[in-house]
Amino acid sequence: MPEATRSFATEVSEAGVVTITLDRPDVLNALTFAVYRELTDYLFALRRDDAVRAVVITGRGRAFCSGGDVHEIIGELTKFDGPALLEFTRMTGELVANLRRLRKPIVAALNGTAAGAGAVIALACDLRVMSETAKFAFLFVRVGLCGADMGAGWLLPRVVGLGRATELLMLGDAVPAAECERIGLANRVVPADRVLAEAQALAERLARGPTFAHGMTKELLNHELHLSLDHAIEAEAQAQQICMQTADFREAFAAFAAKREPRFEGR
Repeated sequence: MPEATRSFATEVSEAGVVTITLDRPDVLNALTFAVYRELTDYLFALRRDDAVRAVVITGRGRAFCSGGDVHEIIGELTKFDGPALLEFTRMTGELVANLRRLRKPIVAALNGTAAGAGAVIALACDLRVMSETAKFAFLFVRVGLCGADMGAGWLLPRVVGLGRATELLMLGDAVPAAECERIGLANRVVPADRVLAEAQALAERLARGPTFAHGMTKELLNHELHLSLDHAIEAEAQAQQICMQTADFREAFAAFAAKREPRFEGR
């Protein structure tokens, strides 16, 4: 059964996939201070929730997330002093950090436009399924802010390359779904009525897999860009040594020998 919170809804499937639905459709799921805090804390709590093996994030209504609420955030920020502004920007970054640090696969189901902070939230997910009518828009420069916000300057070049990331962050243009797929920003583009189902099916496939190994893969993807080749090879050797001692590794061999599908437990 769905579990409601003040700013988003959650529902966990039998396969262990939690679907987080941003639930302010009348304002295109715009973020407020409360939404930032609650979503950040919820993602942190998922680290210790063994019943959840994968995550889907989507929005209700016409948009995935339109970014910060113009009245509840943007207008209020004009009244803040320097220390208060830094406290806010660090909180927004904490949300993205918790998306990346969660050692469980996260799939964004972009039912509609992802703009500003909404675009960075989708970018920070591991995989992205987009509606044919959805768009990405890194709008920060359109309101006089640095194009690199909430980790976008770190994440986006890794997904689409430095040249394209520079274009997207400096111009702030909306990018349609077909172009997102072409440049690697979207993993799948499907009809609007199939977005959530496609994302949930992808997440369930991941949830049935070796989730401990998925978590290790995600951790290495987060860190290896900064390593030399020799250090990366050593990091992967140590990670694989750990994975080879798991029950999932033994189960994979047992399933192969018995000619059946493996039953991974994430340990």
